[in-house]
Amino acid sequence: MKPVRSFLFVPGNKESWIEKSVKSGADALILDLEDSVPPEGKTEARNIVSEKISWLADQGQRVYVRINRSPHLYDFDDVLAVVKDGLEGVFISKPIGPEDVHCIDMMLSEAEMRCGMEIGKIHVIPLLETARAIQMAFEIAQHPRVPAIVGATAKNADVARALGYLWSPEGTETLYLKSRAVMAARAAGKLPIGGVWQQVADLDGLKAASRADRALGMSGELVLHPSNVAIVNESYSPTEEEIGYYKGMIDALEKAQKQGRASVIYDGEHIDIAHVKTAKEIIALSEMLEN
Repeated sequence: MKPVRSFLFVPGNKESWIEKSVKSGADALILDLEDSVPPEGKTEARNIVSEKISWLADQGQRVYVRINRSPHLYDFDDVLAVVKDGLEGVFISKPIGPEDVHCIDMMLSEAEMRCGMEIGKIHVIPLLETARAIQMAFEIAQHPRVPAIVGATAKNADVARALGYLWSPEGTETLYLKSRAVMAARAAGKLPIGGVWQQVADLDGLKAASRADRALGMSGELVLHPSNVAIVNESYSPTEEEIGYYKGMIDALEKAQKQGRASVIYDGEHIDIAHVKTAKEIIALSEMLEN
């Protein structure tokens, strides 16, 4: 899966918002059929989203949909409506554990078969919003359809209620669960997604929070408002100074190796092949984000 720095939520019942969202700069959109849509508007939202997926894809926009769930499984009407060319994946809310991922996997396989699509094409990104899902993060991340898991910690939302913590801007109370999501995702070879910054007008707070998540190992995060996209993208993008630093590191080690050495002092620091591997990965990420 190509990295996604910013997943922007857009209410599925707001057709004009969906159309405007292509100018937000978000790496991917999450057209929401769940919490941001009132119960009486869910059928209309489903129809709007179904119609807009291909249009968005034609604009070069990566598209995900957050679907609803019933007491027993995920909404099959949602699945049938959104599984089509142009959809990259679905977000599933409040999974209890790996069994919910297996459930949506079968539902998607049925929808893909009916559409004549390749089975397994549509991704599933679980939002770890229950205590059991967080406990079983690695098992969830291992599923073949899952390219990423979300360890988001919105103020007073589902995760806070599930775990009983009191939110703070510093995030000390959620450091463990975010670290758990990062570890589980990386161990499974998947991407960890963070966020979500609820105080959308507090841009300084957003910058601090997103940079803290990036430092922890997150690869991107959920975004609630278009005004927040640019800050999040910047937080998860290597800077020109960083790229210059890492390119210099690679050159320094290559020169040292030609002289028969396996390490060198670069910019006052000892570096060897392990550091250069990291440098090459960061440069590759920068190039991938540019394309």
